[in-house]
Amino acid sequence: MKKKLVLLLFCGIQIILAQSDSTPPAIPSGLKSFSYEMHIDLVWQANSESDLAGCKIYKWNGIQFNYYATVSKERNFYWEWLGATNVSGKYKISAFDYSNNESGLSDEVSTYTHIMTDEEFLDMTQRAVFRYFWDYGDPNSGLARERWDGGKDLTNTIGGSGFGIMALLVGIEREFITRELGIERMLKILNFLTNVAEKFHGVFPHWLNGNTGKVVRFGVQDGGDIVETSFLIQGLLTAAQYFNEQNLHEIQIREQIENIWHNVDWNFYRNGSTGLYWNWSPTMGFNFSDTFIFHGWNETLITYILAVVSPTHPIPSIYYRSGWGDNGNIKYTGPQRYGIDLYVGRREAYGGPLFFTHYSFLGFDPRNIRDLYANYFIHNKNQSIVNWEYCKANPQNYNGYSSECWGLTASYSIPGVDYTAHEPQLNDNGTIAPTAALSAMPYTPEQSLSALKYFYRTLGSKLWSDFGFKDAFNLTYSRSGVTGEWFSNGYLAIDQGPIICMIENYRSGLLWKYFMQNPDLKNAMTKIPFFSEPNDIEEEPLIEKNFKLMGNYPNPFNGETRIEFYISNPFDFKIIIINPVGQKLRTLNSPKLSVGLNSVIWNGLDDNGNPVVSGPYFYIVNNRNQIFSGKMMLLK
Repeated sequence: MKKKLVLLLFCGIQIILAQSDSTPPAIPSGLKSFSYEMHIDLVWQANSESDLAGCKIYKWNGIQFNYYATVSKERNFYWEWLGATNVSGKYKISAFDYSNNESGLSDEVSTYTHIMTDEEFLDMTQRAVFRYFWDYGDPNSGLARERWDGGKDLTNTIGGSGFGIMALLVGIEREFITRELGIERMLKILNFLTNVAEKFHGVFPHWLNGNTGKVVRFGVQDGGDIVETSFLIQGLLTAAQYFNEQNLHEIQIREQIENIWHNVDWNFYRNGSTGLYWNWSPTMGFNFSDTFIFHGWNETLITYILAVVSPTHPIPSIYYRSGWGDNGNIKYTGPQRYGIDLYVGRREAYGGPLFFTHYSFLGFDPRNIRDLYANYFIHNKNQSIVNWEYCKANPQNYNGYSSECWGLTASYSIPGVDYTAHEPQLNDNGTIAPTAALSAMPYTPEQSLSALKYFYRTLGSKLWSDFGFKDAFNLTYSRSGVTGEWFSNGYLAIDQGPIICMIENYRSGLLWKYFMQNPDLKNAMTKIPFFSEPNDIEEEPLIEKNFKLMGNYPNPFNGETRIEFYISNPFDFKIIIINPVGQKLRTLNSPKLSVGLNSVIWNGLDDNGNPVVSGPYFYIVNNRNQIFSGKMMLLK
């Protein structure tokens, strides 16, 4: 508790009395609100007082603002699940300290839940996932914590931190934080990695302590993990290209990243073999049960690429073929799955768990290029579709599996299993992981968006929590012979990172763009070799950025309502009016359009000129394979 010292003079003797603090914290600033379909978010800027305890949420009850909830100082966000659209609210917040002094109330913000566009669904998901790396990031190191299961495990993860660094870049681009705040966090991370964290021939451990930088054992592993380090380097090299301005801090970022990159001794981890060993131990060397030469179709493509293109400690490019390519055995020789070709992987598999298609491709852009074995964009797309087809077919009759509820990959699993790499047929216990479908967004946007909406609209607050969708769920889980359902209470950095990063690659190609600009990568890709090959499938278009549905006004309405939308590039389209059971009532053609805000009017009549009855209606725009929709209420 903060104290004030009061000096008194009594009979010539100085007496010092401790007086309780009565100074309240500053009023929180920067309060913003974000409204979605079923819940709302509040975010604000962190207070700087050393004795800050947290913030209090106040909500309008129709007469006044009443105390509603308390948020600890570690979080500068609050979310509330409302469970319905067309719900309005008003909020204010205050700050309080450990002496129970409370600031005045902030300015108010308003919320209103509404039917969302596809872009709003993606914004919502990315914003929530970003909080895992920003608000829950280690306060000392800035790195990502391995897991959240109530905030009890504070172990830092190296691979997850590489994903978190890339999430930081997305957060800046999406204006979740300022570039200045991102630079501050980046420098904290780099100073810790450079000056505190243990390294083994330049290679970081799988886990470490966020205070001391010492190894936290992962099983028996107590040394360097070359695969986790490659995920970190992928993120760092992307950041080095992103922070490209000529100022002191961004130059410092680039120099520190270059130093870390150059110090990784990839060739040491070959240990004289024809591939790379996953781990090295300072106590056991390469001779222990938990290390091996890794090769074939898995999550380690990025490890072999970086090992070949390293400017200081590369492995000879021939070991890309014998290591990653397993001397050609990487090629898939099994049957088609659901009539779909696979190009790499085990013969008996259906491609494997979907994280194979995510981890190496957060930065490495697989589009329009191939190595000797595959065009990985085509393969990843096909493997994702196979995963979707398998869940849709549901050969083991698990509850919930469908064309909207799909995605098998490594994640938390049901009690007694805890964590496993779920995959079609070979390791399927009914557990779906949202990261599987959501991180496949660049490959299967239609199926991935459908899954996102199902997870949110159907499973709702069972699955949605502080950092977005929980790690996994199982709708067939039973215990003591009673059928029920299981939802993970936790999150994993290694699953959260691909969601925000791969959604961004789908939306803008941001991370692919900057990682592929790295000069070491560009200059050495021919060593592998990678060569140009246009994708022999039609890629799904990126989500339309020229169109934004703004809603309708008035709503509810009597007589007519104006449906508004914003365009930055005029094009022709139609607005369809349907009733709650999906029957088409009216088609409204777009008028002559101009850049900016436009509108069309619906007068409550169907295509035959007949008035429709009171009730809810929906308007839909099908725009370049993206569906935009809104809900309105006609009252007579």
